[in-house]
Amino acid sequence: MAWINTLVFVIIGIVIGFIIARLTMRDNSQQKDLKKELEKSRYELEQYRQELVDHFAQSAELLDNISRDYSKLYQHMANTSAELMPNLPEQDNPFAKRISKISEVTEESSSSQEPPRDYSDGASGLLKDQKETSKAS
Repeated sequence: MAWINTLVFVIIGIVIGFIIARLTMRDNSQQKDLKKELEKSRYELEQYRQELVDHFAQSAELLDNISRDYSKLYQHMANTSAELMPNLPEQDNPFAKRISKISEVTEESSSSQEPPRDYSDGASGLLKDQKETSKAS
């Protein structure tokens, strides 16, 4: 009789285990679906960020081109006005005042193409006095 009770309890345990396994398997499939959706959303977000970075890079390049073209146009107008009206006083020439500013800006932009240095030419800060006194000795 003990064997029959044991066998019945084992069969009931297997049935209950099977039912619990089926119920939890559905949750795993939902978790897998949610995980796939999350990965898809992350991928789309990364693509969007890359498109945004590309857009701003292209916009910056276009603005740079516009500023260079504007500077060239202004230089051309200033040179042409100086050639066509050589005897015109500087205060009457609308381009004379601004041409020096534009040339300064173009010189600064061409010289700023180098990366900044992380060090100074001479000693500075607290050690400046120590180096000068050691050189004098």
